[in-house]
Amino acid sequence: MSVTRSGGALLAVAALGMAGLGWSQPGRADDGDIVSRPYLFGDWNGTRSRLEDKGIHFDFGYTNEAGHNFEGGDRQISRATDQWMGGVKLDLDKLWGWHDTTFQTIITNRNGRNLDADAGLGNLQQTQELYGRGQTTWLTRMVLERSFFNQRLAIKIGRDGENGDFGYSVCDFQSLALCGSNEGNVFGRYWFNWPTSVWMTRIKYQTSKDTYVQLGVYQQNPTYIDNEWMRKSAWKINFPGGTTGLILPLEFGWTPKLNGLSGSYKLGLVFNSAGLPDLYNDVDGQPRALTGKTAQWHNQSYSGYIAVRQQLTGEDGGKGLDVSVRATTGDRRTSGPISQQMTVAFEYHSPFNRPDDIVGLGVAADKASSLQAAYQRMYNALHPHDAVPFGDSYEYVTELFYHWAPLHSLAFQPGLQYIRHVGGSTNTHDAVVVDLKTTIVF
Repeated sequence: MSVTRSGGALLAVAALGMAGLGWSQPGRADDGDIVSRPYLFGDWNGTRSRLEDKGIHFDFGYTNEAGHNFEGGDRQISRATDQWMGGVKLDLDKLWGWHDTTFQTIITNRNGRNLDADAGLGNLQQTQELYGRGQTTWLTRMVLERSFFNQRLAIKIGRDGENGDFGYSVCDFQSLALCGSNEGNVFGRYWFNWPTSVWMTRIKYQTSKDTYVQLGVYQQNPTYIDNEWMRKSAWKINFPGGTTGLILPLEFGWTPKLNGLSGSYKLGLVFNSAGLPDLYNDVDGQPRALTGKTAQWHNQSYSGYIAVRQQLTGEDGGKGLDVSVRATTGDRRTSGPISQQMTVAFEYHSPFNRPDDIVGLGVAADKASSLQAAYQRMYNALHPHDAVPFGDSYEYVTELFYHWAPLHSLAFQPGLQYIRHVGGSTNTHDAVVVDLKTTIVF
């Protein structure tokens, strides 16, 4: 079912683009030979460039993430998961004379297996970041954006995930702990990263050349992550019932050039009006493990994050060393199974004078919720025959990779992941995973 729907969805995107609907543009399709051109299939005999001149830009891509656990888990196995993506972006100024206006839509399809679940690793953060959200076809993005006042103010409206505009967006590592917005990785019950989308709007104001502030309003609806709904309806333009509140991220950004090298510094605060259950107390404020009553409900919750990326050496935007630092923390009463995350990663671009290659090394620390651990500890003591393992410490993930790009449009990325204190427990066996990430841009 998913393969058939994937093909139909990508064809639908192509048809939409031909009618006048597109995506962000890395470079003209006619640039360079097969080694350096941005797309494996090139310029479509000039059609792609002509469409771009008219304001219609296409993107089609494929990513595969494979892994094998040599240590850790219940058994040593290999698994792979993949994603097909089709997108089209329209410059409505060129097409229809709508000044500073764009429309973008993206459809994704995921397939494959989860190594962590099948091997019984028990880790807090997936070794294949690509896996999840139903392994199905998603309407991942459908947004209209308009800028005003010489592009100082930008308003976006449509369907998107919170990570489309907020937090850290780079995803070069295969470990989920080191990929994309850490808010979504840690607080995925209400903050939805790619490929999930909800109805939203975002207002961004450029306060100066190097600073901005932006506020988002996102629908909070658990239906979007219901497995049955995802498989049947995630690809549709619809408005499912079950909305429980709003997610309101507020972000302050600074994008300087330090010593001529680009950087990005973000500070974010997130308010969740939908509320979440307490991890420890029941409706009467007593230990839930002791009484067995329904969890106490909190009508709102909060979280915050910082996300930094700075080039340290080399040529701006080219060869050189980058560093990224991310951290997030959430409402202690409701944030579980992870309550905090901190990461540091380094990437060296163009090693050995290979322009598209990257060497990456990252370390992440995820804190298992102490309140959830306290609940589970009491529950296990009272119900020894139903005892469940739990973590009360940090899970540490280290990943090393080499991104080898024989073509600008094709890359193979072998990597090694080492997970210490799996699940945030000092009683578990450490895990070692060898992985391979393959990306193709068509």
